[in-house]
Amino acid sequence: MELDTQKITLVGILGAVTAILGMTPLGFVPVPTPAGSATIMHIPVVIGAILEGPLVGGLVGFVFGIFSFLRAGNPFVVDPLIGILPRIFIGVLAGYSYRLVKKESIAAGLAAAVGTLTNTIGVLGLAVWRGYLPSTAAVGIGITHGVPEVVVGVIITILVIKVLKNTG
Repeated sequence: MELDTQKITLVGILGAVTAILGMTPLGFVPVPTPAGSATIMHIPVVIGAILEGPLVGGLVGFVFGIFSFLRAGNPFVVDPLIGILPRIFIGVLAGYSYRLVKKESIAAGLAAAVGTLTNTIGVLGLAVWRGYLPSTAAVGIGITHGVPEVVVGVIITILVIKVLKNTG
């Protein structure tokens, strides 16, 4: 796994998309749940992992994590372990899970689901482990945020990958 110009460029582009999603309301899709919205900020990480593998996914995830850490709205995301580490693993695990399935749309959907769950479980699990959040609250947040985020993430990722693979 070597970083060439194409991979570095993709990390930069998807990192910029992640920053734009985080600085605008575009990073949050309204859903009819108590959570009110599902984040899509992790989707560029998953797309990077699908297009160029776990290394690129992990690097885009690092950009997402740094951005989350710097613009933390939740007190526990200020902890770099919680704000950055799970975001790196989104790309790594999505990249490897994508390689498990041959059919493109199923592989992209699996990568999106794994990436989304990695984000939700990673952040909430570390917040509980570090004492920022009681486990009962984490489960409630995980269900109300995690389920719509998986659904939205899978749909958007499959559509974007289909377009990118058909045009490139």
